[in-house]
Amino acid sequence: MASTPSPLRKIPSGVWMLGIVSLLMDISSEMIHSLLPLFMVGVLGASALTVGLIEGLAEATALIVKVFSGALSDYLGRRKALAVVGYALGALTKPLFALAPTMGIVLTARLLDRVGKGVRGAPRDALVADIAPPEMRGAAFGLRQSLDTVGAFVGPLLAVGLMLWWANDFRAVFWVAVIPGVLAVLLLCVGVREPVRHEGERHVNPIRRENLRRLGSAYWWVVGTGAVFTLARFSEAFLVLRAQQGGIPIAWVPLVMVAMNVVYALSAYPFGRLSDRVSHTTLLAAGLVVLLLADLVLAYNDHWTTVLVGVALWGVHMGMTQGLLATMVADTAPKDLRGTAYGFFNLVSGLAMLVASVLAGWLWDRWGASSTFLAGAAFGGVTLLGLWWRPRHATVPR
Repeated sequence: MASTPSPLRKIPSGVWMLGIVSLLMDISSEMIHSLLPLFMVGVLGASALTVGLIEGLAEATALIVKVFSGALSDYLGRRKALAVVGYALGALTKPLFALAPTMGIVLTARLLDRVGKGVRGAPRDALVADIAPPEMRGAAFGLRQSLDTVGAFVGPLLAVGLMLWWANDFRAVFWVAVIPGVLAVLLLCVGVREPVRHEGERHVNPIRRENLRRLGSAYWWVVGTGAVFTLARFSEAFLVLRAQQGGIPIAWVPLVMVAMNVVYALSAYPFGRLSDRVSHTTLLAAGLVVLLLADLVLAYNDHWTTVLVGVALWGVHMGMTQGLLATMVADTAPKDLRGTAYGFFNLVSGLAMLVASVLAGWLWDRWGASSTFLAGAAFGGVTLLGLWWRPRHATVPR
């Protein structure tokens, strides 16, 4: 009797390739981002508020750009070319971090890097939804997220090793980060083929009023929920700063992000598979409870064991919710508007990220780190109430 193929083997090769591309780019990005808050504060003399402002502007820029790249990918019926442009821009900005003499150059590099992320993000997510069969869409997004997150902990590990080897030479580490970024672009060019668009399909402006009306109440409920999630989950730069407060040597601080991303990577695919079989809203609520607990633990004190527990809970929350929200967008948006749907989802989340990170930095400078995480817990509680009071007309699949 023939054996049944494992669930992972059933996932199309294009999804695997997109995951590996994400892995390589995340290695490149996280080698820099795991050290960047320390570089800004310790080398360039920035305040926590400045870090929050730059992180918020950077992430908001990426998410706002996704609106236009997602809509353009729907109009053209082509996702891969835009993804290549976005990954290439991300790779080309990495040397700017190594060269930056001032906060202005860091801000420029961070914004350009996030523009690249914005250009590639919505087309890539829409491409995953196009390639993956509907019955395993949650597993496909979970796999891509897991591979992406493997890069997110390999990057900080490399950063730690190189910082120890080169005696805390931030700029040398930033130069090494260029290499995996370039490899990601090359693999995307040769390793991913997108589904062929059927002949006779017309190019229609996806952001015309009549098309946007097709994004119904269920979709907009997902958008609103994702935004409030973002308010409770501000920039991860504050996890790095919290770890430093506990007296961890600078070279070892990126291990905090390693711990978070190991948990994230291990949990994203199993929870993605689970989302194909259980209520999305229930799983979302469970993930929110975990985030609320993470915020409360991180608010408690800055001892390294406490920080590690909080960061691990943060990683579980990410594994439970990030692929799930992407799946919910795909399930509630028309196929020909998926790029636009991801774009608007990320636009609203981007604005929320800007508000959350600036508020987090302000609270940190004014009343201390605990106030930042307690505010995150408060937003998490509000989001839980929103899930409980969801209007009947906003019912989402499962």
